[in-house]
Amino acid sequence: MKSNIIKSSALLFTALVVLSGCEKKKEETAKPVIEPKVETFLLAKEKLTTELRLPAELTGFQQVDLYAKVSSYVKTLKVDIGSKVKKGQLLIVLEAPEISSQLAAAESRLKSMEAIYATSKSTYNRLYETSKVEGTISKNDLEMASGKKNSDYAQYQAAIAAHKEISIMRGYLEIRAPFDGVVAARNVNLGTFVGPAGKGSDLPLLTIQEQSKLRLAVSVPELYTGYLHPGDEMSFNVKSLPDTFTAKITRMSGALDLKLRSERVEMDVHNTKGNLLPGMVAEVLLPLNAKDSTYVIPKTALVSSAEGLYVVKVVNHKATRIDVKKGREIDDKIEIFGDLTPNDKLVKIASEETKEGDIINE
Repeated sequence: MKSNIIKSSALLFTALVVLSGCEKKKEETAKPVIEPKVETFLLAKEKLTTELRLPAELTGFQQVDLYAKVSSYVKTLKVDIGSKVKKGQLLIVLEAPEISSQLAAAESRLKSMEAIYATSKSTYNRLYETSKVEGTISKNDLEMASGKKNSDYAQYQAAIAAHKEISIMRGYLEIRAPFDGVVAARNVNLGTFVGPAGKGSDLPLLTIQEQSKLRLAVSVPELYTGYLHPGDEMSFNVKSLPDTFTAKITRMSGALDLKLRSERVEMDVHNTKGNLLPGMVAEVLLPLNAKDSTYVIPKTALVSSAEGLYVVKVVNHKATRIDVKKGREIDDKIEIFGDLTPNDKLVKIASEETKEGDIINE
């Protein structure tokens, strides 16, 4: 009897434990799953001002390599490297004896043809005056005299042209400065053979640079060309000098280089102190000021995946992916362009794990 009571109690206890466990499981199953909160922000426009550092090169505002037009020898050398020259200044005198001989022959022929033409012209004029008396000069003789005069005149004009040509060639023996500048290179000595072809034309006689005014040229990547305009002021520095220099954009090519996909931008630099030299490599700090306000978001809100670039927009507590294109970056912010409107609610820290239509707990 006593054992039966003990068995009944054990069964009752076991049933209570099982029932309690079932109720606990039901409570756990019925308990709602709480999604973690996601930080969001409202999209707004702002003007993003950035600076771009790019390498640039200083060159002479004008630079020319001087070559010999005719085959000749260097007779006189009046300048050397570093010489400051003025426009029209005589730099080199060349010697070509054959040109002097040709010029003398051309002068002789010119004088000869001038005398022949003067004679034929005088003859024609006398015949013409005489022909005014009827029956004195035949019409055929007058026409022959006129033809002779015209032929001699043509020969005389040809002699003038030939003499002028040789005189011009003679002028090529004097090398003069085309503008004010500095002799940057000299590749000849007295007696050197120079000419338009052959070994004497390998190197220029002199290189002249205008150094009082320099060009600062920089290649701007395609992404940033729209932010620069003529007149924009920028700063630059060179390694050899501690100073910071300023200049304004003077010229823009208006086209992209096919190899670099960049636009050439030039600034004029007034080198009044002469401490900047052509050929120096400079580092340019270009200000990139946007014309209009654009959408700027934290970098963490932009997702870059195999599917492309997008942001996660929250609409009725659900995630929606919006494809965008990125612009400039500065610190922890980035410029974006896409199908967005002000005050759109975006996820601040977005990731690929957030799928289209996921519930967003704000």
